[in-house]
Amino acid sequence: MSDLVRCQWAAAGDDLYKSYHDKEWGVPQRDSRTLYEKLILDGFQAGLSWRTILNKRENFRKAFKGFDPVKVSRFKEKDIERLLGDAGIIRHRGKIEATIKGAKIYLEMEKNGESFSEYLWDFVDGKPIQNEWELMEQGPAKTELSEKISKDLKKRGFNFCGPVIVYAFMQAMGMVNDHTTDCHCYDAIRKMG
Repeated sequence: MSDLVRCQWAAAGDDLYKSYHDKEWGVPQRDSRTLYEKLILDGFQAGLSWRTILNKRENFRKAFKGFDPVKVSRFKEKDIERLLGDAGIIRHRGKIEATIKGAKIYLEMEKNGESFSEYLWDFVDGKPIQNEWELMEQGPAKTELSEKISKDLKKRGFNFCGPVIVYAFMQAMGMVNDHTTDCHCYDAIRKMG
């Protein structure tokens, strides 16, 4: 695993970080529940590093009942208090409340016949944007499209989904291929598009 050329942000990481880069980051994800989970985790990341969230991801999954929107939407104040006392996750009331609110919005969309996955992928016409960055520094932190998606998510009531968070989400979920062209994942991800 260490001999492979990776995107600069992952190259110096530990095995968990490298595995995340190699097996998940940038792989087009179309499962609505997985997309909801990642959007929430990216919101928890605000102000922190992804490494922090990745190291706590299994704790988050346990604390938030596998990010099952039906279960999370039923969380009450006692659940919020439980989560605020859970050292295994990021204990931020606003982000916890945003997770519960997001689950309710997700379910409302579903009830109205709108797939969360289709909603998100429609912004890129159903296929990943293919970038060709030679260096990580060439890639943007946000784009006009991430600003548009952020604005729409906020209009629907989602929180902690600014344009930088949304762009990181788009990269991770494969809506945009931002692996650098020398990365061993670049061509494989491009073919998935």
